[in-house]
Amino acid sequence: MTSDRNHLLEEHLPELTGTALVEHLPGIVYVDAADDVQTNLYTSPQVEAILGVPPERWRSDREGWASMVHPDDRERVLAESRRAQETGEPFVSEYRLVRPDGRIVWIRDHAVLMRDDRGRPRCWQGVMFDVTDLKETEQRLHEAEQRYRALVEDLPAIVYVDLADESMATIFVSPQIERILGVTPQEYIDDPDLWARMLHPDDRERALQTYVRGREAGRPFSYEYRLIARDGRVVWFRDSAVVLPGSDGRPGLIQGVMLDITERKEAEEQAAFLAYHDSLTELPNKAMFDDLLERALARARRHDLGVAVLYVDLDNFKLVNDSLGHEAGDALLVQLADRLQEATRETDLVARQGGDEFLLLLADLERSSPLAEGDGATIVAGSVADRVQRALEAPFLIDGHELYVTASIGISVFPNDAQDAASLLKNADTAAYRAKRAGPGAYVLHRADEQDALTKLSLSTRLRKAVEQRAWMLHYQPIVDLADGRMVGVEALIRWPEPGGGLVPPGEFIPLAEEMGLIEAIGDWVVEEISRQDASWRDEGLTLDVGFNLSPRQLWQEDLAERLVTTLRAGGMDPSRVTVEITESTAMTDPDRTLEILRDLHGRGFRLAIDDFGTGYSSLARLRHMPVDVLKIDRAFIREVHTDRQSASMVSAIIALAQNLGMQALAEGIETLEEWRFLADRGCPLGQGYVFSRPVPAHEILALVRRSGMRVLPGGLAG
Repeated sequence: MTSDRNHLLEEHLPELTGTALVEHLPGIVYVDAADDVQTNLYTSPQVEAILGVPPERWRSDREGWASMVHPDDRERVLAESRRAQETGEPFVSEYRLVRPDGRIVWIRDHAVLMRDDRGRPRCWQGVMFDVTDLKETEQRLHEAEQRYRALVEDLPAIVYVDLADESMATIFVSPQIERILGVTPQEYIDDPDLWARMLHPDDRERALQTYVRGREAGRPFSYEYRLIARDGRVVWFRDSAVVLPGSDGRPGLIQGVMLDITERKEAEEQAAFLAYHDSLTELPNKAMFDDLLERALARARRHDLGVAVLYVDLDNFKLVNDSLGHEAGDALLVQLADRLQEATRETDLVARQGGDEFLLLLADLERSSPLAEGDGATIVAGSVADRVQRALEAPFLIDGHELYVTASIGISVFPNDAQDAASLLKNADTAAYRAKRAGPGAYVLHRADEQDALTKLSLSTRLRKAVEQRAWMLHYQPIVDLADGRMVGVEALIRWPEPGGGLVPPGEFIPLAEEMGLIEAIGDWVVEEISRQDASWRDEGLTLDVGFNLSPRQLWQEDLAERLVTTLRAGGMDPSRVTVEITESTAMTDPDRTLEILRDLHGRGFRLAIDDFGTGYSSLARLRHMPVDVLKIDRAFIREVHTDRQSASMVSAIIALAQNLGMQALAEGIETLEEWRFLADRGCPLGQGYVFSRPVPAHEILALVRRSGMRVLPGGLAG
């Protein structure tokens, strides 16, 4: 077999153009016999360098070539080889061979059939070039092209070419126009006026002028404008164009790029909005309020007008966050912002100061009122405050919970009591604080000739002296069995006598005592006085249950229950005849800690009452686990309860709730016979209020009992 191959090789080798040249080509030269098995006659030495196979092995194993063809190419390449063998046509193919070491080599194989003088097939002469580097380069180029195409197609930009004449005709526009504006390139080209018609009305004149000036000047130009897309969207563009000269040197074409900058513009608008607006409620923020307040004051000074600032501070807002969570608190603030805007005039500004505080600016107010006497600006401010309070009367629905909200409002008016923005804000803040001390849902007008009680050094000094001298007194208000008018106990209420007569209202000094850390000392005196008074009454043959209020600071005192028991027993008073009252808001400030303290108090015999029930945000799930004996219904629900359907429904529900929880309901602030009858008919067991008796000194309670035998009739008269 070897001798036959050598014979054939010697016969056909002269057809190769020089052995030295062949063996230095950057490819594998081969000669195969034109027989049925394509016997290899010659393979150049490069086969070893390119394919890792020695020439001898390659010549001895023709099947080795077929086995080295990459599996993904084998079927195609073998079919092409058979077709060339059958037809005698040149064999031209690109395919992959797998070297023995596993490396893949791309081959470009080109073979032709050589014939003798009579046209008979003699041999196949071919060259296999290693095109791996070329293929890898082509692949990289292809991938780069794909990436470039993807990048270009995804670019939020439209490339265009216009004629630089008055026609403004477009001769080319990139495909992105359809994705961005919903217009096909051909539509855009066919309609020279389409761009102008799509311009936003507010930008049309400016954009057209910029385009024409740039074309006529022959210089690059850029501008920003809005187009209205086919679906109605407003799209912002930054258009950068260059003017290309024609053969005559005059402007010939305008080539431009319209970059979609809508997201950037929206971000800029959002940033500008947030700089002057509250992110939660979208109301103007303090920065915008301050700016508009300064402008309003400038106008007011020029035209002799009034300006009013209302400082709105929610009452007990912290309880919403503590009871229902911060998301519920945020939802409440959003709804509150809507109500404030509904309650104010279109010309008024509602802003969020921060937290649960809001500011109202009433500008350009006439200082004289044709409808009423007094300062017109002050009258308008009071009217707006009234509307705000009425707007808050309806409950807020938050996560399935109905919440009743009140706000304390302070009012300051220019030029009556302040001459500049800082003073207006300070005075309104001070007035709001005074309103909060006066009770939930109040508003107070600041006056320039008033000195706020909390800022009076004399009051602070007097309060310290009163604590040192224990210059207090207790008044007692009867608690009545509503079924028969029988007095079953009293509530002790602290009073501060003034040197010149009269009493300092508790709302004036209790918050200050809390602030100054004096409330614990005052509370200790109250318990001692209750114990002393109980002993005095018992000496007169009178035994009464007594209730008193604990402030939040007192509730958190160390060993509270032990201290109370020690003080009361020292005076001979049984804790079982004492009712300790805490407000609903105090109970819910720290429910877990409160529960622990209440259980300690109850375990030592004290009766417990929740005061002002209905004004806070109690969790009924927590309330049912609290060892509470009495639910005191706040006086706000009792007023006109017999005619107000909403109050009637609320009070009836609280009475039923108390019964279901094994507690007694006690209605506060009963002022009329009709209210008394309504409550008695609804099964409310206990009540107190002016219809029975105002809070009175201890000796009047004793006189009342001696006259009536414990029965109290309307007005405090016994029968």
